[in-house]
Amino acid sequence: MIHKILVSACLLGSPVRYNGAAKTLAHPLLDAWQREGRIVSVCPELMGGFGVPRPAAEIAFARQGADVLAGGAQVVDLSGADVSALFVAGAQAALAAAREHDCRFALLIDGSPSCGSGFIYDGSFSGQRHAGAGVTAALLRANAIEVFADSEIEALAERLAREEG
Repeated sequence: MIHKILVSACLLGSPVRYNGAAKTLAHPLLDAWQREGRIVSVCPELMGGFGVPRPAAEIAFARQGADVLAGGAQVVDLSGADVSALFVAGAQAALAAAREHDCRFALLIDGSPSCGSGFIYDGSFSGQRHAGAGVTAALLRANAIEVFADSEIEALAERLAREEG
């Protein structure tokens, strides 16, 4: 069985990041997966109701996406506004897309308060980061979807080969 992969739209060249930019991942594996029709592109923040551009946002007080999902932490934007509800809505929409396309794997941009899976920023808007997962990455993992950061594309390919081989 060939598995579909949920992929952050910014990695695919879509200018959907908070600053209106993409974070294009130029990699032969990603190109091959696109040709094979495996890719399901998502931007949880747009799916949750944000526009482009939008104020930068971080999970406050160096907390985690799982804490936001549990109601014990907030995602705040640069002005201090609580934007947690939009991040949770986006995570739920990404999970729905994964389920609709039977995605068991995701390749997400690291550092994002939505998609970060290895590290996220600490909420101080000072560039300080810490190990952790964003809201979408946490929700996907809680629902048995394996999440890989953009820097882990080869590990995802190895995992797919084991699963499909």
